Amino acid sequence: VQLVESGGGSVQAGGSLRLSCAASGDTYSSSMYCMGWFRQAPGKEREGVAVSGSYGRTRYADSVKGRFTISQDSAKNTLYLQMNSLKPEDTAMYYCAARGWCPSLRPADFRYWGQGTQVTVSS
Repeated sequence: VQLVESGGGSVQAGGSLRLSCAASGDTYSSSMYCMGWFRQAPGKEREGVAVSGSYGRTRYADSVKGRFTISQDSAKNTLYLQMNSLKPEDTAMYYCAARGWCPSLRPADFRYWGQGTQVTVSS
C-alpha cells in the first residue's frame, strides 16, 4: 500500500486547507477503510488528529473537534482532511495512515504511512 499526501501549505490563522491522501497498491482489503490523519510538530511526538472507519464512523482529537473534518472517497481510494479555523498550534507535518484499528488515534495502531505534507499556520 502506498499513500501520497498533498494539499499542505502556509496559511494565516483562521484560514483553511484541505489535505488529500491517495492510496494505491493493495487497497482492496476491508482494513483499508480504517484510515487516519496524524501530525508531528518539531520536537514533539506524532499524534492522532482524526480517523475514519467503516460505516463513516469518525473520531477526532479534542484539539481539532469542530474545526477539522475527515472524509473518505472509497471509489477513489482517497482520504481527505478539511481544516478550518486553523491556529498556529496546528503547524506540523501531517501524515496519512492506513490499515489501522479504528477508532484508535494511536500511531502504533496503523500499519502504512505516507511521507507527509507540511502545514504552517502563521499568526
